[in-house]
Parts: sequence; structure tokens; C-alpha cells
Amino acid sequence: MSEKHEAIRTELRNGVLWATIDNPPINLLDERFVADLIALLDATDSDDSTRVVVFRSADADFFIPHVDVEHIAEYTATAATSGGPDDVSLGALYRRLSEARPVTIAVLEGRARAAGAEFLYACDMRFASLERAVIGQPEVGLGTYPGAGAVQQLVRLAGRGQAMQVILGSEDLDAREAERVGVVNKALPDQELVPYVERLAERIAGFPEAAVRLAKRRINAVGLPAKEDVQVDAGFFQILARDASSTARMGALMQRGMQERSRTELDFGAAVGEL
Repeated sequence: MSEKHEAIRTELRNGVLWATIDNPPINLLDERFVADLIALLDATDSDDSTRVVVFRSADADFFIPHVDVEHIAEYTATAATSGGPDDVSLGALYRRLSEARPVTIAVLEGRARAAGAEFLYACDMRFASLERAVIGQPEVGLGTYPGAGAVQQLVRLAGRGQAMQVILGSEDLDAREAERVGVVNKALPDQELVPYVERLAERIAGFPEAAVRLAKRRINAVGLPAKEDVQVDAGFFQILARDASSTARMGALMQRGMQERSRTELDFGAAVGEL
């Protein structure tokens, strides 16, 4: 499997599918990305040659900065095509990512905030660049709500107090802090990051598939939130995303360069604090 869709290009090597997010101008999460993610999950569910998927970004500054706030209805409608009648949210699609047949690993070399950070949490493992990785949940600072898994996942990854600080504080975390609180497995220098992940991914890909899949399934049974909680959080996001206070704050950030390669996007945590 070696393909280029609209937003994700893939290359299969030694049982590891390298999936590179390439969705200019800044890798916003939109309907193109969602459609490609669904296609990737469909393909790997039926392709036993892909044992591990490693997600990277083609953009040195941005992994996934957040959703395209001007096209929420469109990407939500696309996400709803992935599952059953109750799976009508980005959070439900991320749940499918967590339960995917292959092991999934995210390599964070830029910025992942909001739904971009929630994508990271949905992967089985996360590794981050000490020089360039940034993680943030700015939704509360914008007057909205993290509706694609942050509440559920951060409590499990980092604990209740750290989840409170990350979500309510709406500040950016660098790689060292993310590693300290347990949000990423390991933070490594740029020159060591990809070789480390490649060795780990190929090691796992070489193990007996039945054992890997069973272990993943049972870890998920202990560690993943209930689907009902995912649905509740998605509903809260949809409500607050339409609230006048959140739309006003979004509008103010759009005037300052939100969704463009700008200082606002590069230092989003600081920009939210200035509103």
C-alpha cells in the first residue's frame, strides 16, 4: 500500500505503514483529512500486511493545529460515514482509530492542538520532538469544549489534576512537559526520534499478529472510555461551538490570523490568553 490521497500519503515498509499528513496550508482537520483517515482505516482493517501505522506530518510547524472552524458541519458529516447510526462525531471516528486492527503510533514534530491533540491521544502511542513538539487544548479558553476525547483520554493518561490544568488552563505544553505528565510516551531529540520509532514499529510488526491484536484489545478494554461518554462530549462541543461567546472569540482570533501560518497559530496558547 503506497498511496497519495488528498490529505494523507502512505508508504508501506516492513509491515509498517508510514502515513504522512499533508494537507496545506497548515494541516487543518477538515473533510479531506477525515475522508482519508476513514479510507486508511478501511484499508488496514482488511489488509494484514499492515501491522503498524505511524502518523507523521509533512509540515515542520504543524501536525494538526485544530479543526477547520469554518467547516465543522462538513467534516462532521464525513466522520459520520465511518460507523453505525450512533457514531456521528469526530470522537466516534477517533474511537475507531483506537480500536483499529494495526497498532498506531503518532510522531509529533510540530503543533497538535484541540482535535489535533485528541487525534494523538486516540493513537496507541505518542512520541514527540524535544525541539519542536507542542500540544494544547485551547477549547475552554475559546468558550467551547474539547469534544473529541480530551476529557476522557487526558484523565486516563495524565490523571485528574493534570487533565484539569491542561484543559482549563488552555496553555501549550512542550514535549518535555508532555512526557512528564504522561501525555506522550517519550520525548526525543529530532535526530533520534524517527529512528527510535522506526525500530519500535518494525519490532512490533515482526511479532505474531494474534498476540499483538489480543494484547491491544485487552488494554483497550481497560483503558478506553465508554462509547456513551464519547457521545456526550461530542454533544457538548456542538452546543458550545454555536454559543455567542465562543463565536465572538473565534472571530477575534480569525482577525489575528487564525487558520493561517501566523504568529497566532504558532503561539496559539498565548493568543488565547490575550483575548
